[in-house]
Amino acid sequence: MSSARKAVFLDRDDTIIWNVPYLNDPAGVKVIPGAPEALRLLAGAGFELFVVSNQSGIGRGKVTHDQLRAVTAEMLRQLGEGIAFRHIYHSYGDPTLRGSSAADLATRKPSPLLVHRAAVEYGIDLKKSFFIGDRLGDILCGRNAGCRTALVHTGENGKEWPMAGRFADFAADSLGEIAAWIKAQA
Repeated sequence: MSSARKAVFLDRDDTIIWNVPYLNDPAGVKVIPGAPEALRLLAGAGFELFVVSNQSGIGRGKVTHDQLRAVTAEMLRQLGEGIAFRHIYHSYGDPTLRGSSAADLATRKPSPLLVHRAAVEYGIDLKKSFFIGDRLGDILCGRNAGCRTALVHTGENGKEWPMAGRFADFAADSLGEIAAWIKAQA
């Protein structure tokens, strides 16, 4: 798409909030330090913000849609004023195939389908856009969509970082460092 709109797509768990497996209670939401400031920097630089997150807890029956909405609301509350995601996309597919439709599985990262959906729905130019995440699947999703990618070294996925770093355009220890890099690229 040749629109002038640019975006930053972000993974949720261990990128914006600390990962809690199958998080179904808003009390477990903890925003990663520096995330609100980084998101404000990106928004202030003219980027539309999106979340693209695999949430297999839905497909596995461990999280309900109402619980996911409550967790999302708490994440937004903790991020605070001035942060608005244009859209939050979730893939509910269970990679073990239990309880998941082919459509749900097709949207799981590293598939770029949810990013492509955002490009169509919101007129995003993916060549001017970025994808940030902490896992190989996030980086591959961004690359598969045609975005530049950034690997954030937060959370417990350190074993994936060497391989993910081979595919990422940039890697850093914080979302703030990545936001500054993205702003410099724009």
